[in-house]
Amino acid sequence: MKKEIIWPDHKNCIANLPNSLLKHYGIAPKGDSLPLLDARLARDYKNIVVLLLDGMGKVILERHLQEDGAFRSHLAGIYESVFLSTTVAATTSVLSGLEPCEHAWLGWDNYYPQIDKNVTVFLNTIQGTDEPAAPYNVAQTFTPYESVPELIGKSGIETHMVATFLDKELESIDDICAKIKEHCEGAGRHFIYAYDKDPDGLLHRNGCGSQEVHEELVRMEAAVGRLSKELEDALIIVTADHGHIDTRGCVIKDYPKISDCLLRMPSLEPRVLNLFIKEGKKEIFREEFEREFGEDFLLMPMEEVLEKKLLGTGTPHREFRGMLGDFLAIATGDLGIYNDEEKWVSLHGSLTADEMLIPLIVFDTKEHKG
Repeated sequence: MKKEIIWPDHKNCIANLPNSLLKHYGIAPKGDSLPLLDARLARDYKNIVVLLLDGMGKVILERHLQEDGAFRSHLAGIYESVFLSTTVAATTSVLSGLEPCEHAWLGWDNYYPQIDKNVTVFLNTIQGTDEPAAPYNVAQTFTPYESVPELIGKSGIETHMVATFLDKELESIDDICAKIKEHCEGAGRHFIYAYDKDPDGLLHRNGCGSQEVHEELVRMEAAVGRLSKELEDALIIVTADHGHIDTRGCVIKDYPKISDCLLRMPSLEPRVLNLFIKEGKKEIFREEFEREFGEDFLLMPMEEVLEKKLLGTGTPHREFRGMLGDFLAIATGDLGIYNDEEKWVSLHGSLTADEMLIPLIVFDTKEHKG
């Protein structure tokens, strides 16, 4: 069944958030800022914290947390992820201030024409294997970017990155909040970017309505609520990179008339497939794909994707077009298409409201203390 589609709003999305921060610190932004946040940054703060809770979209927030709880009572507004609504694209936009077409970190698995391979970006492995994609980091080599924390640091503000993948001693949201507090209590002004891999991992494994997700979100809300009361002269911005949707799954190899048309296996995400088609097979592919998946996916020629600027309005990275194939298959229902085996209960990446809409939650400790 088709879901509500949210087309990208490039002036009200997570790529705008870091540009509001750059403006606040007197640094030239890389793109449009986020109006929802600009008004909240009118004051000066000793500490500004951005805490990204992976996967905690609007629908997840409203499903699991009370309206009068710490998160929803401090909701500044709802805005959008980028497209693709996935961690690789969205967190890179947060860290770079760029749209996906500009930074070209597009999905979990990206095609890199320089090495003619699909690469699992964050793991630097060949898609579907544990084999290293190259003796160097492929994404950082071919699509490097200067991070917003680096720029803020150069302006004289002490910056910190707090994340479980950076510090193995951080095992929970309580550990993350304790580390944030430690940094904020130091002398001088601080900018802190913090990231928690949950609830995303729990959502993938257990589904959007699971008890495991509910309990973790309650813990997260309590921990951040306590932190907001312990800090002085701080603005704490809590957001997500994308939402989630419970899904059905299928495997593209089980459709030989379709898979036989492919020049290589699809890349990006099970909810948004980047498709390279063999010469002379485009019409056959289109007919077969729409016959099998037309109720669940929008099959869009790549030139239309680019014309519609679905991945951003900025100047595309020089490698961007070469990473894209002939078609983009965009999920409009609850189906995910895997290359090999069905894996997850819940997914993200596409344009449904469940996946695209995210919260902007703001704790202003000056208001609290006042």
